[in-house]
Amino acid sequence: MSDALFDLDKQDAVARHKELSEKIFYHDEKYHGQDTPEISDAEYDKLRLALIDLEKIYPDLATDQSPTKKVGAIPSRGFKKIKHVVPMLSLGNVFSAEELEDFLDKVRRFIGVEKAESIEITAEPKIDGLSCSIRYENGVLISAATRGDGYEGEDITDNVKTISDIPHALAKSAPEILEVRGEIYMRRDEFIALNKKQEEDEKPIFANPRNAAAGSLRQLDSKITASRKLNFFGYALGEISEPIAETQWGIREKLKEWGFAEASPAALCKNSEEILKFYDEISTIRPDLTYEIDGVVYKVNDLKLQERLGFVSRAPRWATAHKFPAEQAVTIINDINIQVGRTGVLTPVARLEPITVGGVVVSNATLHNEDEIERKDVRIGDHVVIQRAGDVIPQVVEVVLDKRHKDSKPYKFPHACPICFSPALREEGEVAWRCSGGLICEAQAVERLKHFVSRLAFDIDGLGAKIIEQFYQEGLIKTPVDIFKLQEKDKESLTPIRAREGWGDLSAKNLFQSINDKREIELNRFIYALGIRQIGEASAKRLAGFYGSFSILRKAMSEAQDQESAAYEDLLSIDDIGPLMAHDLIDFFTHDYNQEILDGLENILTIKEYEQVQASDSAVAGKTVVFTGTMEKMTRAEAKATAEKLGAKVSGSISKKTDFLVAGEDSGSKLKKAQALEVSVLSEQEWLDLIN
Repeated sequence: MSDALFDLDKQDAVARHKELSEKIFYHDEKYHGQDTPEISDAEYDKLRLALIDLEKIYPDLATDQSPTKKVGAIPSRGFKKIKHVVPMLSLGNVFSAEELEDFLDKVRRFIGVEKAESIEITAEPKIDGLSCSIRYENGVLISAATRGDGYEGEDITDNVKTISDIPHALAKSAPEILEVRGEIYMRRDEFIALNKKQEEDEKPIFANPRNAAAGSLRQLDSKITASRKLNFFGYALGEISEPIAETQWGIREKLKEWGFAEASPAALCKNSEEILKFYDEISTIRPDLTYEIDGVVYKVNDLKLQERLGFVSRAPRWATAHKFPAEQAVTIINDINIQVGRTGVLTPVARLEPITVGGVVVSNATLHNEDEIERKDVRIGDHVVIQRAGDVIPQVVEVVLDKRHKDSKPYKFPHACPICFSPALREEGEVAWRCSGGLICEAQAVERLKHFVSRLAFDIDGLGAKIIEQFYQEGLIKTPVDIFKLQEKDKESLTPIRAREGWGDLSAKNLFQSINDKREIELNRFIYALGIRQIGEASAKRLAGFYGSFSILRKAMSEAQDQESAAYEDLLSIDDIGPLMAHDLIDFFTHDYNQEILDGLENILTIKEYEQVQASDSAVAGKTVVFTGTMEKMTRAEAKATAEKLGAKVSGSISKKTDFLVAGEDSGSKLKKAQALEVSVLSEQEWLDLIN
């Protein structure tokens, strides 16, 4: 406890308490309510510890409205609410061996045992994910909720049912009522893959796996959750109609028996020496784990002792979390550069004095956008604290203000493109500024060319990023059409490619061969290669599957300019295509410059029609199917994938062209619309009978 706290008079203490409380409530809402944390866990813990210390000196400040008496944040308004029968509280923290010993002493004191007496403690990794409570009745999953404020959480049932390692039904040995509590998380490799896709689709990237898991789980559309690979570790119980074990370790074993994954390694420890040994072992293997952890959780193993110990304020007396120290370092921002993406997004990047953070040399850190720079007041020349968020993405945590130069000036975010000097625009509801120059902007043109030849697009060997930049600057490639005319141009050139530095006859010949090999391309890859804003690999495949040929797609986009047209209605009926994505598609295909490029590509390429799977024994090949409601025997994601494998077109909305609506439990407006349009409605079992 800081000596300075004892020096505060009552008036100053009240003011300090108010300041700390407001900060904690703000960061609780950012972390739990919006999944957009602005400070590190370590910084947050310091705020809360300072408030706890202050309330120890002035106990009358610890009212029911204090953050020390509350958990998390008010549930967001986008979901229905579920009340927790058993409060879903959080854990206290320890940060050192001394604090761990204090925790164990408090446990002993509360239950009246001598220090020499052993109390068995379970130790397991603290998963950096989103807490979730899953309720089963008579062995069937009926609901799932977030922690929320500890007493009421968000109803995320439909989204949780898309997570593959969460059982939908339990063995008959399960009690009539069982709430399994645990952590939903995203593996490191899936997080990296998701961020790569976000970048390809020109969408914001996630700061860390926890942020990605929470953002994926809190989607109002469960289709989005289903498209992202999440996992679940069960480790505790909420309401339960009858006991299933006598120890915390027994709960782990029982949950494992019923099909729940368990975080490992875990250990049973008899004293602080064994606990700290396990903590050190986990710290050592932490980089090798497939998931993110931010500490180790200790729990009294005996459930009867847990019951006796009970809860205090917002946390149980019988458990605590031993947090890892944040991996941070201080360095200097030498400059701030603006990078221009293929759709014009201006992204500020801090150029750092190279520094090692967590064993990795960091020389750049993202500053995200103008708002983030202003909020942290980041300036060129500042000393800043750098942290590898989630051990992956370097980010600026805060400025070291006492090292700031007196003549330092706030950074002015450019409202014009630094490459083509076109005005930058910031659309309503967006945080990013975008260059308005389009393809007259060299940066956008180059980035689009890189995307055009990338692995998931044309995948042209020999045309890497550096070669694209070189050929663009030399005027050899300015548009995608130029790529396929490169050999022809080279023959007419006074300085052919093979005469350039680093090139020869063989390398030039191989490049031309690689280009010629890609003059025929699948429709979905071609659509993706065009680099249309918001259109990623999956969306391109759906468009290809729906329209079948590129000529039909172009014609449909022209007709869809009229939002009252059948073409526009058809576009919105495609799974995952909403109004904003439709706007970007129509805008791309009707732009005069793009039309010119598309004409040129159609003249020199063979864009193959999309081949729907035509299973000879499939009754749904070529049919348009919509799924709605809750499926019992498979997730909706699995049902859609199965339909597509059998050659069906999966749509997101009902229209006259819909052949089947597969209606699960709690079907709503789609069922009514299907009945009104006389669309064939199938139950889940009827659908399974049909496809089998």
